[in-house]
Amino acid sequence: MHEFSTMYSIVQTVLEAAKERGADKVLEINLEIGRLTFLNPEQLEFAFKVISEGTIAEGAKLKIRSVEPKVRCLKCGYIGSGIYEGPEYHTLGLPLPVKCERCGSMKVEFLEGRECKIKNISIWVKRECSLKAKPKNKENEP
Repeated sequence: MHEFSTMYSIVQTVLEAAKERGADKVLEINLEIGRLTFLNPEQLEFAFKVISEGTIAEGAKLKIRSVEPKVRCLKCGYIGSGIYEGPEYHTLGLPLPVKCERCGSMKVEFLEGRECKIKNISIWVKRECSLKAKPKNKENEP
């Protein structure tokens, strides 16, 4: 279950960025997750709830946009989604069995679908404001 370790890294990055900007609360986190990462959105959401508990990210809205695969065939030059012929999980270190839709070649370059990005976050910063009133100068009053 690599969702937990992935989400741990995401939350740590978000908390660090929020802290650098003086945030009191993280309101929303927007992620882009490629389908070929095999990260399960429901498991990511569960991991987020557990990991963010007790932090300024607790209760933040987590939005996950799934990114479909896009490949370029190195044999015929076709650009498209490719055909994945493997299980619904992946073992790290092994090449993904994706072939070109046009010519069937397994020699493809991945353009999209393997990303795991924090697109942006929304934070709330409580600003302490102290107004210092200038004393009125009686000579300048009308």
